[in-house]
Amino acid sequence: MSGTVTAADGHPRCAWSASAPDFLRYHDEEWGYPVGDDIRLFEKVCLESFQSGLSWRTILDKRENFRAAFAGFDFNEMAHFGAADVERLLEDKGIIRHRGKIEAVINNAARAQELVAEAGSLAAFFWSFEPRPEDLPEPQTASTSPDSVALSKALKKRGWKFVGPTTAFAFMQAMGLINDHARGCICREKAAEARAAFTVPQLKPAA
Repeated sequence: MSGTVTAADGHPRCAWSASAPDFLRYHDEEWGYPVGDDIRLFEKVCLESFQSGLSWRTILDKRENFRAAFAGFDFNEMAHFGAADVERLLEDKGIIRHRGKIEAVINNAARAQELVAEAGSLAAFFWSFEPRPEDLPEPQTASTSPDSVALSKALKKRGWKFVGPTTAFAFMQAMGLINDHARGCICREKAAEARAAFTVPQLKPAA
């Protein structure tokens, strides 16, 4: 959904922000603003993986349940989850009870630890795939990009699962690697200002 709608405060916003009650706050406070915190980045990768084939509204409604079930998405703790945890999670009605996705994000926690050892931080690795603004299509007209394809391939090469190009693109939109707020949206300029003030984490020098 592209274009803008006028919200109750009289300001234009991305049209999708009006499609569900919780979307306005998520749109205004989170979506498209740069994130450099490894836990938040890992959480988003996991939630985008769970969203595959579903709506973001379903995931957002259950986000607090996911956080409780997955140790706040602390990948250092999740990496120790075992078979008993998988069975526990499959019984948790507050989350998406999909064995493949549950096992994937637990696997990805261990892969995240390896990636931190390799790159210095998840943030440094993910932000190394930030596209140049001039290479981006018009806002909200694409669901993948060459950079999301490259990110997906890089993660899969390192053993990550449920991280296809569309999932990677949605992650990049949400975490501020792409400013995909619609032209005219009140948050587009705010996101651009936040990006200008953001210091991109640097990759660890190669040994």
